[in-house]
Amino acid sequence: MPETTVDERVTWLTAVARRITDETPSVRTIELLVPGWPGHRAGQHLDVRLTAEDGYQAERSYSIASAPGEPLSITVERLDDGEVSPYLTDELRTGDELEVRGPIGGYFVWDGDSDSGGTPLLLVGGGSGVVPLRSILRHRQRIGATTPARLLYSARSFGDVIYRQELDGYHDGVEVIYTLTRNQPPGWTGHSGRVDAALLADVAWPVSQDPLTFVCGPTSFVETVAAGLVGLGYPPRRVKTERFGATGS
Repeated sequence: MPETTVDERVTWLTAVARRITDETPSVRTIELLVPGWPGHRAGQHLDVRLTAEDGYQAERSYSIASAPGEPLSITVERLDDGEVSPYLTDELRTGDELEVRGPIGGYFVWDGDSDSGGTPLLLVGGGSGVVPLRSILRHRQRIGATTPARLLYSARSFGDVIYRQELDGYHDGVEVIYTLTRNQPPGWTGHSGRVDAALLADVAWPVSQDPLTFVCGPTSFVETVAAGLVGLGYPPRRVKTERFGATGS
């Protein structure tokens, strides 16, 4: 995730895993009970810290998957060479404890209709970059916002789509568009291949509507999407980005 200076007032809190949901074979959502959690905004992230028996500590940042007012949750993708994600996705059990610190970030956030001025939302996610965008969509639903929203979600295959059942259930002003980069199921009539300028031109809101855009995913994905949107005439100030390393976050 982006480098963020953590306010000294943001302290480590003990979190208890309350519910664990497998989203895909390599991704799970973890609902956390965190006494003292101050609340968060849609799009923010938090730090997770694990401490081994020998005292060794490892920290990683994860986007918050839940909307403000919902039980705090994160969605974690397993990285085979990771220090934190293999434990969170394979070993963590309900009732286990870990430390969290947050919320962090004040740029990549959406608070509601007043934040977008009533103009449409364009959300573009690559892989696990959909996590903070899910928080935004859930927040939109919880507050009863009427802001039109369009999510363009790039995944390797249909089986790699995180929150698939939830995303397919959106209506009432929300449009979800998939593009599958590696494998497409038989009879697939949706988009295929990586997000590029041509796909953005096909699915993005017209520039005249002054959409507010949130893009999250691997660095190369975010750079390609942001450049493509600016090439379409989107003002850079209306394209908010959140990125992580090439191997994920």
